[in-house]
Amino acid sequence: MKELIDAARIGDIITLANSLHEGADVNFRTEQGFTLLIIASYNDQLEAAEILLKAGADVNGRDNGGNTALMGVCFKGYADIATLLLKYGADVNARHSNGGTALMFACIFGRIDLVKLLLSAGADKMILDDKGLLAVDHAGIQRNLEIIELLA
Repeated sequence: MKELIDAARIGDIITLANSLHEGADVNFRTEQGFTLLIIASYNDQLEAAEILLKAGADVNGRDNGGNTALMGVCFKGYADIATLLLKYGADVNARHSNGGTALMFACIFGRIDLVKLLLSAGADKMILDDKGLLAVDHAGIQRNLEIIELLA
């Protein structure tokens, strides 16, 4: 499986496609719970992510911390992959183990384009994380006035 994990990480679409065609588990998880889709998405491998999604990868698969691929790309800032994940039905309001959402990640890391994308996809800006904070609170901690205005 290391070859398949590496293929997802570096975007080796030939190895990925061949392995899936030969019956590899599209929803394989590492010890940390990372799915191939999470690995491809987190490493900015748009084409690999699309191959995995077309092969039936669980768009809402979670790692051991409850993070989804959408959360990962909102942390990293990959709007093109976020758009793809949303197209395939990513849960825009999924919460990780601390109650955080993709919108909160986008706010924390100043990903204005992703905040706009998530809001247009129906992200609920009124969800509270386990500390009782809203997405706007996270933007405020970062002093990101543009995001605060988007969430007002």
